[in-house]
Amino acid sequence: MPALLRACRKVYADAIGAELAREGHDDVPRNGVFVIGAIARDCLPLGEVIAQLGMSKQAAGQLVDALVVRGYLLREVDANDRRRLIVRLSERGRAVAVLARGAVARIDAQLAQRVSREWIEHTRATLAALTGDDHGG
Repeated sequence: MPALLRACRKVYADAIGAELAREGHDDVPRNGVFVIGAIARDCLPLGEVIAQLGMSKQAAGQLVDALVVRGYLLREVDANDRRRLIVRLSERGRAVAVLARGAVARIDAQLAQRVSREWIEHTRATLAALTGDDHGG
């Protein structure tokens, strides 16, 4: 199972990477698409996104810094609590999120041509159970 999951992840990663490169976003760092997608999709606080990656604080800080410097994220002081920083997607980050979603949708559509929707939903439920994600996201 682990080898299959790794191979599946590569199919999605390759499709997303090719789409981003084609559109001039070949400078998104490793795990950057995950951070951008999680912020765009779930509006999760950055700390929670980083926790899901299982990165050290130092590595997470470097990733966020790279995304800010490359124009994918904006870092701003929280108007309600000046001690806090808010990180949100820039226009460039939103564009990457849209491109990544499109690449994922294309892979999903190709899969749906090969196996039934029912199988896909069963697989999604199985993987959600494996990860402890009750929502299957």
